[in-house]
Amino acid sequence: MTDRFRSGAGRLCLDFVRTLRYRGTPAECEELPDAEAWGAWIDQLGPFPAPVHPASAEEARSLREAIHELLTGEVREGVRRRVNRFAAQPVPAPSLTTSGELRWQAGDPAEAMLALLARDALELVTSPEFARVRSCAGKRCGALFLDTSRPGTRRWCSMETCGNQAKKSTYRAKVTAS
Repeated sequence: MTDRFRSGAGRLCLDFVRTLRYRGTPAECEELPDAEAWGAWIDQLGPFPAPVHPASAEEARSLREAIHELLTGEVREGVRRRVNRFAAQPVPAPSLTTSGELRWQAGDPAEAMLALLARDALELVTSPEFARVRSCAGKRCGALFLDTSRPGTRRWCSMETCGNQAKKSTYRAKVTAS
């Protein structure tokens, strides 16, 4: 089974921001249109063992946009307050089952997930890693990612998709020009 949502951006908050796929391009696509999709994102990338059924995706989209503004330097007072408000909510609590497995629990898993995401974003923007947050160089992508390459020169969110597409385009242009 393939995952419905993209991950691998380097931080959970960056994976969350990617749910507005192809941001800023004509192909922009909302991946969290409703509560079912938000629940599916939590199920795929969150820490909870059982499926999560949020009532709405409105707060998730609101936080996502606030995190994007925070990460791209467009921070207005309302954005800062919104992220701080979500970060102040209770986060999931770990517990050990009788069989020795770690389980995460929360009274409201969707709300707790929002708190985790907000806290991750705040930690990222106040850490040295923040200098390595990049925007994908793919013409149709628009995703943010954490550049963990040693020299800090990574250009694409994923070599398998955006990097490969760019290399194919360059190759085709060379072949056509020949």
